[in-house]
Amino acid sequence: MENLELQKEDINKKVLSISLVVLVLLSLISAFIFTNYGYKYGLLPLAISFAAVFIYIVIKEPKFAVIALMLGSYFIIFLITLVTTTFPLGTLMDGMLAILTLAFFIKQKYNRNYWIFKNPISYILVIWISYNILQFFNPAAASRLAWLYTIRSVALVMLSYYIFTYYIDNVKFLRTILMLWLGLCVFAALWAIKQEYFGFFGFEEKNHYDQLYINLNFIDGRWRKNSIFSDPVSFSYNMAAAALLCLGLMTGPYKTKYKVLLGSMAVLFLTVMTYSGTRSAYILVPAAFLMFVVLKLNRFLIAITIPISLAFLILINVPTSNITLTRFQSAFRPNEDASYNVRKLNQKRVQPFIQTHPFGGGLGGSGIWGVRFAPNSFLAQFPPDSGYVRVALELGWVGLLLICSIMFTALYVGIKNFFTIKDPELRAICLSMILIVFAFSLANYPQEAIVQYPLSIYFYLVLAIITLTKVFDDKKQGNMVSNLEKKKKLVDYRVV
Repeated sequence: MENLELQKEDINKKVLSISLVVLVLLSLISAFIFTNYGYKYGLLPLAISFAAVFIYIVIKEPKFAVIALMLGSYFIIFLITLVTTTFPLGTLMDGMLAILTLAFFIKQKYNRNYWIFKNPISYILVIWISYNILQFFNPAAASRLAWLYTIRSVALVMLSYYIFTYYIDNVKFLRTILMLWLGLCVFAALWAIKQEYFGFFGFEEKNHYDQLYINLNFIDGRWRKNSIFSDPVSFSYNMAAAALLCLGLMTGPYKTKYKVLLGSMAVLFLTVMTYSGTRSAYILVPAAFLMFVVLKLNRFLIAITIPISLAFLILINVPTSNITLTRFQSAFRPNEDASYNVRKLNQKRVQPFIQTHPFGGGLGGSGIWGVRFAPNSFLAQFPPDSGYVRVALELGWVGLLLICSIMFTALYVGIKNFFTIKDPELRAICLSMILIVFAFSLANYPQEAIVQYPLSIYFYLVLAIITLTKVFDDKKQGNMVSNLEKKKKLVDYRVV
């Protein structure tokens, strides 16, 4: 054993020495290129150096990979807003995902955990990814380049589910993940308060002179707030998810002071959510609360639900001159909303296309990539305001069936796990994830809920946690049974 440990130390020292030599050489090469060819070419060796160090750390410290992915997806849009450059910074996340996926398969070679692939959520995700890849050969597709630009945000980010499932290997680290998530949400909420009461920084006003952006985000004499995210919709959905996370965790076996803190954070998230002016987000929390009542049905909950419902009914009907409250109330009167009626007409217009194209018109055919690569196609003329409608257009009713199957499978597995998990903390965590999935399954109809960072990554973190809570509970119950059997044997031995 001592010889093995010494051999490992020698190997680590050699790897460290080689790494230092390579980094020094790359630094010298970078300095030379900077001096003779300018910063654009000089950044390449530095990027290679950073990637090499990052790969080594990810393989050596897998938990760092999870935290890096969470932080990267949360701040990448803010970084793009902050930095003025022609370099496509969004590809940094693509690179990070590629590195983490590579590290995941390398780890699988030496430490095989096939159970990650043997669960209902994993099966449906593999089918979805395969279907999206096969869309490259869709004969109805107007552009293959549109597929190339879209595949990473629609299918490849789903690989993060396997990364999270593999690397989150204990309850303690799961708690760390949830605390980090809430901490990031508090930062985003405080940033939104800054925007609401103190205005925008100069770098945040880049789009404030674009007429289309003004039409969408300057409502009733005030700007809709987006905090550190790409748009107000993404911000509001993130805050709704954070509030539901707090609601579920409040049912856990935590001290009263922590429950008060969670409740306070939930109020903060719901308050700043109204700054976004996103009406679809206002419906998510009440709808998810109904799911919460159904899953946690008891006398106390019924008793407090009745006055809460009455207060809510008064809130959405009370006369007011407050702009924020008026917009909140309009979310519950969709037939009076002109934009909702326009969407209904647009969706009616494309129904014949969906019915006659079971595999759709090609991934990326609608939206910005459709306009860019196939501007004269039918799909490029259609505004994809809904996640489900977009899937139906691009991937056909077969794709729509698959995306609905993902939502259904996640809810089915989550609810099944919720009623079979015995550990109260893991049960509360699982409940939080069910509420978030349920909310997103609704949110994906009026908007595209899970295609923007960070939710495009965090949604698969939620699915991974649904799987992991049951795995951790089974391990814990197995250990308890094992310890109980040992005690029984010890007692029997003493009696004899």
